[in-house]
Amino acid sequence: MISRRRILASSLAAVPLLLLGRRSLAAEPLKISHQFPGGTIDAGDFRDRLCRKFALEVEARSKGALKFQIYPNSSLMKTNAQFSALRKGALDLSLYPIPYAGGEVPELNLGLMPGLVTSYEQAATWKNAEIGKALNDLLLEKGVVIVSWIWQAGGVASRATPLVNPEDAKGMKVRGGSKEMDMILKAAGASVLSLPSNEIYAAMQTGAADAAMTSSTSLISFRLEEVSKHLTTGRGRAYWFMLEPLLMAKSAFDKLPKEQQQIIMQVGAEMEKFGTEQARVDDKLVADIYLKAGAKVYDLDDKAIRKWQVLARDTAWKDYAAKSANCARFLQLAEKTI
Repeated sequence: MISRRRILASSLAAVPLLLLGRRSLAAEPLKISHQFPGGTIDAGDFRDRLCRKFALEVEARSKGALKFQIYPNSSLMKTNAQFSALRKGALDLSLYPIPYAGGEVPELNLGLMPGLVTSYEQAATWKNAEIGKALNDLLLEKGVVIVSWIWQAGGVASRATPLVNPEDAKGMKVRGGSKEMDMILKAAGASVLSLPSNEIYAAMQTGAADAAMTSSTSLISFRLEEVSKHLTTGRGRAYWFMLEPLLMAKSAFDKLPKEQQQIIMQVGAEMEKFGTEQARVDDKLVADIYLKAGAKVYDLDDKAIRKWQVLARDTAWKDYAAKSANCARFLQLAEKTI
């Protein structure tokens, strides 16, 4: 007959095995994928560096229980496939331009709504505002966790003529970066191209694109100064702000013990300061790089910003709000941060 003591001893012995089994789910390195050029923790595109800093710090705080493998330049999977892969659990993490997923989740087009965000200070308020909670809840529902809120200002690189005011876009072939930005460009008389940042260089080089709107960091990392004669910067003021968060598959996150989940979220929050600082650095650095390459550089003034905002309100904002009651609600919440 089995004694109570033996049963208790067997049960207690099983506890560490159960815990070990749960932790073993994270024994394989978690995969972080992004579309940006790879580098080192100290040099290169700051978005790649942010992923490396995040990975190193999480590994240290988890005492090696969590490890990561980083795949830059869409080397693991194509750029546009990464969001769906997160939702399905086929990818663990991605630093991802959120409006790229707008075709799958229309509300996410708000992450690059022209004229809605015009400063880093305003962008920083989103996380803890009603719009931040709404975005967070929506993504959780879709199977994705926001780990770090990363915002970037953007500018315009162009081959032959500058693109500063809306009227400059007439007759140009322009990469806008989101459906909403494309809508504004069309209203201004441009034809638009839809392609990820890492394909802009080839389009500009061949003449398939006359100009491209993208983040300051991408304007640097993808060496667009080699194919551009003009640059409109995002330093100081901008109507182009992109939300590029570090995202994690909820399925991967939920498998981790609570203490490891807390480490991931704590480190993710700490990375936001680094992201903003580096984005600001790049807003200034991009102007120096293009000037050195012989390009002419332009900054936006309040008058130009207002022109783009008026055009945005009459076109992209209206179109977005008309898509669904939820889109209208998201826009209304976002406008509260202005």
